Amino acid sequence: MTAPRAARPPTTPRTFTEALAAVTAAVRPEELFTGDPADAARRYRRLARLLHPDTAPSDRRAEAGAAFVALGRLWEQHHRSGSEHELRTARHTYRLGPVTAHGDIAVLRAATTEHDDPVLLKIPRSPADNDLLEREATALTRLARHGDRRFHAYVPTLVESFEHESATDPTDRPRRINVLRRTAGVRPLTDVLLAHPDGLDPRDAAWMWRRLLVALGHAHRAGVRHGAVLPEHVLIHPAEHGLVLVDWCYATTGSPAAAPALVERHRARYPPEVPARRPVTEATDIHLAARCIEELMGPKAPKPLRAFVAGCTLPAEPRRPHDAWRLLAELDDLLHTLYGPRTFRPFHLPATT
Repeated sequence: MTAPRAARPPTTPRTFTEALAAVTAAVRPEELFTGDPADAARRYRRLARLLHPDTAPSDRRAEAGAAFVALGRLWEQHHRSGSEHELRTARHTYRLGPVTAHGDIAVLRAATTEHDDPVLLKIPRSPADNDLLEREATALTRLARHGDRRFHAYVPTLVESFEHESATDPTDRPRRINVLRRTAGVRPLTDVLLAHPDGLDPRDAAWMWRRLLVALGHAHRAGVRHGAVLPEHVLIHPAEHGLVLVDWCYATTGSPAAAPALVERHRARYPPEVPARRPVTEATDIHLAARCIEELMGPKAPKPLRAFVAGCTLPAEPRRPHDAWRLLAELDDLLHTLYGPRTFRPFHLPATT
């Protein structure tokens, strides 16, 4: 009687098609990740590079996006099966929960402190992006120290930032992890876009625009430019009409400087100074914010609001508005002319599946 053959380790995909097939067929993490921790981590990074929507073939980005998310879930399952469920720092002990979101450069993992305070751990996929996590920590620290306390709820609260060595890949460099206080009930503008494909009533878009300008005015007064005001980075609380501007990894502080990076799939959204590597200014953020609201309203935007957006998105950076607070006052005047005195309009989003 012959002994059963040992299972062969999965082959390493070399092309997008091979990577897509491997992830699509996988049900359990061990179908993708076997061998020692270093081999598993290298395999994950290779699959992630091949499947990232920014590098996938242009006609297959939807497939790539779905596979990329599935890969992240399988990697998280593999990581949890072989690693500790607590992470200790000098300040806190974090009980680790599931991954809640997959961003362009990092994953967000739910956790609670030793006092049961809910937090999110923002963990870069690659140590090469540690500098972007450090930028976020610098920006949020500056906002906490120098920003107007009345508007602190418009940006995330940084609990701490630290370096952590991987338990699953001892050959990997330490990663910078940012711990953020968790905000319940918020949804990204991408959910609003999905729920209103034919355009959002401008009266509903108005409160989102106003609060986004407050978030930017707050940041700019403290000497911080966000640099990536994109729909997935703008979180709203539908019932309470709240807003939080997240992902400050692309921020610049102090004197204006070029953005450290841009989100490639959103390249067309950026004003000319960003891809040209010219300094990001307050006008850059205002341009990006106006594009978000323009997309929300779609064809429902009346002509005066379209003209207002056009003035915020002029190609020449010096000709655009730079003062978010002054722009907010001008927007309020225009909204009053169009719709009369402000009234509270209940806003609901369908639950995500």
